[in-house]
Amino acid sequence: EPAKTNPLFGMDNVVCTPHLGASTVEAQENVALQVAEQMADYLVSGAVTNAINMPSVSAEDAPKLKPYMKLAEYLGQFAGQIVGEGTVREIKIDFEGAVSRLNIRPLVSLVLAGFMQPSMEGVNIVSAPAKAKELGIAMTETRRDKADPYHTQLRVTIVTDKGSTCVAGTVFGEDQARIVNVDGVPTEAGFGAHMLYVRNLDQPGLIAGVGKLLADAGINIADFNLGRIAGQNKALALVSVDDPIPHDVIEKIAALAQVERVQALKFSL
Repeated sequence: EPAKTNPLFGMDNVVCTPHLGASTVEAQENVALQVAEQMADYLVSGAVTNAINMPSVSAEDAPKLKPYMKLAEYLGQFAGQIVGEGTVREIKIDFEGAVSRLNIRPLVSLVLAGFMQPSMEGVNIVSAPAKAKELGIAMTETRRDKADPYHTQLRVTIVTDKGSTCVAGTVFGEDQARIVNVDGVPTEAGFGAHMLYVRNLDQPGLIAGVGKLLADAGINIADFNLGRIAGQNKALALVSVDDPIPHDVIEKIAALAQVERVQALKFSL
């Protein structure tokens, strides 16, 4: 190519085109109009058609999915940062209540992308499912009509060869994504760009100890949320702060008598 002589040329019953058949004035005009219309649909209604970097979303589904898309990505990021050691074998995603009646394909991709992004560069919501398959990670998706005690809930469970990690969240109001359970410990916390995750014994002194160390480092607390299982001496704290927490401060928090595990978290809000 380019073919300059060929027995087909000149035959009445043969139509020849350039290598790219769409390289005509009319075709280019139609493509330009189609792209403009698709961009207008996205900006007006949130509909996504023929995108190369995210699943398609209809104009009808877009407003219903919008708050859950944030929740799915944040839960994936959360699970990806707190998952324990070991090789990931399976990712289970449970859609409960109102979310179970929606188009879940974009949400699955967002959970996977969020989960992989903390440890893998360049992963997006299109490449994440293929990457999971390449790594031999099994996917399980379930839908449940009820989401006690919430009207809607999304639960992500990461199964490794050494255990499992489970995080759950819901949507309050129109678009407030909230964490409501971490490994069986109920809580209620929003997502912040910089957060502190603490697993601790259910004993006095944790709030004072963490607060003092953050204050000494000049780090302002935006939100402080607690959760526990009464009678089991298991508790957690999720703390949103205004700035990244230095490693030496994390080490000091880890040294507190009540703390079993502490980790700084980041979210792409």
